[in-house]
Amino acid sequence: MPCESCMERDNKSTDATMEFLLLGFSELLCLRVLLFLIFLVVHLVTLIVNVMIFMAVIMEPSRPPMLFFLCQLSVIELCYTLVIVPKVLLSLIVVGGSTISFLGCAAQMHLFVALGGAECFLLVAMSYDRYVAICQPLHYVVVMSEGLCLRLAVACCLGGFAVGLGLTVAVFRLPFCQSHRINHFFCDVPAVLHLACTQSYTPELPLLAACVLLLLLPFLLILTSYVGIAAALLHVTSTVGRGKAFSTCISHLAITLLHYGCATFTYIRPKSSYSPARDKMVSLVYTNVTPLLYPLIYSLRNKEIRGVLRRMLRRKKIAQLN
Repeated sequence: MPCESCMERDNKSTDATMEFLLLGFSELLCLRVLLFLIFLVVHLVTLIVNVMIFMAVIMEPSRPPMLFFLCQLSVIELCYTLVIVPKVLLSLIVVGGSTISFLGCAAQMHLFVALGGAECFLLVAMSYDRYVAICQPLHYVVVMSEGLCLRLAVACCLGGFAVGLGLTVAVFRLPFCQSHRINHFFCDVPAVLHLACTQSYTPELPLLAACVLLLLLPFLLILTSYVGIAAALLHVTSTVGRGKAFSTCISHLAITLLHYGCATFTYIRPKSSYSPARDKMVSLVYTNVTPLLYPLIYSLRNKEIRGVLRRMLRRKKIAQLN
């Protein structure tokens, strides 16, 4: 529910010098040190793993499409972590919450949505890559050319940036209540929308449109790709062939379900059902745990990635010996 006595527009709500107070985990005083150490270790491991994957792929002279997309996924997860996790760690150190400026909050929201949107679109590109590899194996090299992969990568980033910018502008044009206390550890969309001084559902329309563009449409495209893959596998008589094709898709399916599951649970629901405690718990998972799980589930289970990492470590060892 909107705050009381704030139905008129707050004169300070459009002031770029206005600040928000991120309450973070102020209610978990006894667990601050433990949570800080856990998230710090997870954050450092996530950074190391994603940087290793990025460097290994960059050093490869020839990069197949799947390696190219996995490299982009690592870059997105790396940026995604750097945008959110420092505020998480700060919220565990500062008692009473940490402040963030109006422009800083808007920038954080935009980057968060843009990177998450780019990842949604990238999962579509990866599903299309699997579709071509399984359904059109003889034309795979021609269809998934380096030029197409580059265009898909740029389109994913531009699409996420455009949707994120539109949603951020729509949210921060709203009148906010006198209380600028955000019961979250970063400027998440539902948490900021909860401060809007309005009783109508109009402010939720931009979020609904963003969910359609970033969640529903990409998920339908991924579903279409896998329907085509399933139809193609029905004509494969070899059990070994089916198993090999399935193994190339299982990691992508796991990441897709994890990513879309968390996002759907958090964003596709009415404002009236907003629960700060529940949202913070879910946000902890997809901002701290999933960036670590993605390279473990996908990249490190991929034979090409493992081969690239072994070659990089071998070159490093030879360089040290020389």
